[in-house]
Amino acid sequence: MAKTEAQSRDSKLVAALTAAQLYYMQDKTMEVIAQELGTSRSSVSRLLSFARESGLVDIRINSPLERLGMLEQRIRDRHHVAAHVVPMPEIVSEVERLERVALTAGRLLSQFVDSNMIVGVAWGSTISAVSRGLTQKETHNTTFVQLNGAGNTQTSGVEYSSDILQRFGSAFGAQVQQFPVPAFFDDPHTREAMWRERSTRRVLDLQAKMDIAVFSLGSPAAEVPSRVYVGGYLSRDDYRSLREDNAIGDVATVFFRADGSWRDIRVNARATGPGLDRLRRVPRRVCVVSGIPKLISLRSAIAADLVTDVVLDEGLARRLVDD
Repeated sequence: MAKTEAQSRDSKLVAALTAAQLYYMQDKTMEVIAQELGTSRSSVSRLLSFARESGLVDIRINSPLERLGMLEQRIRDRHHVAAHVVPMPEIVSEVERLERVALTAGRLLSQFVDSNMIVGVAWGSTISAVSRGLTQKETHNTTFVQLNGAGNTQTSGVEYSSDILQRFGSAFGAQVQQFPVPAFFDDPHTREAMWRERSTRRVLDLQAKMDIAVFSLGSPAAEVPSRVYVGGYLSRDDYRSLREDNAIGDVATVFFRADGSWRDIRVNARATGPGLDRLRRVPRRVCVVSGIPKLISLRSAIAADLVTDVVLDEGLARRLVDD
C-alpha cells in the first residue's frame, strides 16, 4: 500500500512539474496545458497550486524527478555541460518545439547576463525566436556584439541581424554592436584585408573579450531549416565543397565535422564567424537547440568543447544520453 501511495505521489509530482514548466516558463494557458495533459482546466489549476505549495515553483522551477532533473544530471555527468531540458510531448510540431525551447532560453538568459559583460550573439532562426522571448533585466555597461556578418548577394542582412541584436539590447538596457560585413566573403584574401581595418578590429576586439556567447547549431537536415542554408548564403559550389569536406553543421556560420575539426573546411576561410578556438575561450557558451535532426551537430559541438550550457527539448535530451 505504501508503494502505491508513493507511486501516486510521484505521478502527481510529474504532472505538477510539467504543468508548472508549461505555465511559468513557456506562457501556455491553462486550456492548452489541460489539452496536453488530457485533463481539465480545474485540474491544471490544482496542479499549479500543488506545485507552489510543495516547493516545485520558487524563483525557478525545480525538477526533483528522473524525467527532467535526473535527465539533466545524466547529461552533465556524461557530457560535462549544464543542461536545461524543456518538457515536450512527442506530438508537438518542430516549429512549436523550437518556439518552446527558445522561450525557455530567453527566460534563462536573465540569470546569466549581468552588468559589465560583453555578450556575443549569433543570428539565426532559433536565436531570433530567443530574442522575442527575453525577459526585462536592467544592466549597466553591458554590450551585445554580433558574432558573424549577415549579408549575402541578395540582401545586406543588416535589418534581420539588427532586429535580433536590438531586442537583446532593449531587454537588458544594454549597448549593441553590429558587425556590418557579409556572412561569407567571395575571396579569403578579402576577409584578411577587412580584418586589418580599424573599424572591423574594434568589433573583433569586443568579441575577444566576450563573457558569454549565445548561439544555435546549423544543420542541413533540420526540419526547421537554419537560415544560413535557406537564405541564399551558400552557392551550389559551396554545398559541394561542404559535402566533400564532410561538414555536418555550423556555429555562427563556421562549419565543423562530426569529430569537431573545422580548420581545413574550405568555406571557413571565407566565413566571418569566430574561429572555434576563439569560441572555446569564452567562459560561458550557451547553445539553444531543438529537434532530433540536430543530434549529430549537438553531439559534435559538445565533444569539441564548444558548449558549456545547452537549452534543449526533452526528446533531443533523451537521444543525447541514450545514443
